[in-house]
Amino acid sequence: MTVYHGSNIEIMKPDMAHSRLKLDFGKGFYTTSLLPQAEKWVERFRRGGGEGIINIYQLDEAVWTETRILCFDTYSGEWLDFITACRQGKDTSDYDLIIGGVANDRVFNTCELYFKHYIDKDTAIDRLKYEKPNQQICLKNQKTIDRYLHFERSKRE
Repeated sequence: MTVYHGSNIEIMKPDMAHSRLKLDFGKGFYTTSLLPQAEKWVERFRRGGGEGIINIYQLDEAVWTETRILCFDTYSGEWLDFITACRQGKDTSDYDLIIGGVANDRVFNTCELYFKHYIDKDTAIDRLKYEKPNQQICLKNQKTIDRYLHFERSKRE
């Protein structure tokens, strides 16, 4: 499966040392199988006057049967609880791979209202059901990255 990672540099050997902690699915290396999603990720580098680079990888199909995977098919209460914990730096999960929607600007506005207790979970979920989930695939540890993610090439945007 081809996956993409938007960045400002070419990343031939992804490593967990450069991963930030308080992201949607916690610390990990984030990819997507959706090229338009990766193109949106590089926009933030270009807006800042930098270069945008899409790194292209092959994700070994064996990952689906040989690892522990958490998959969120929709924006749900479980997804909201999980990203809330991760964005607070409280990810205690032991998954190798997590797949689900990105808390992009529109989605994150609802999440932020929930995080700050301005709306309750049911209201947040009701609002999120109108959002079309995009996709991110987070590789959660170095062993998974090294074994299943293979760099192909990069392209400048």
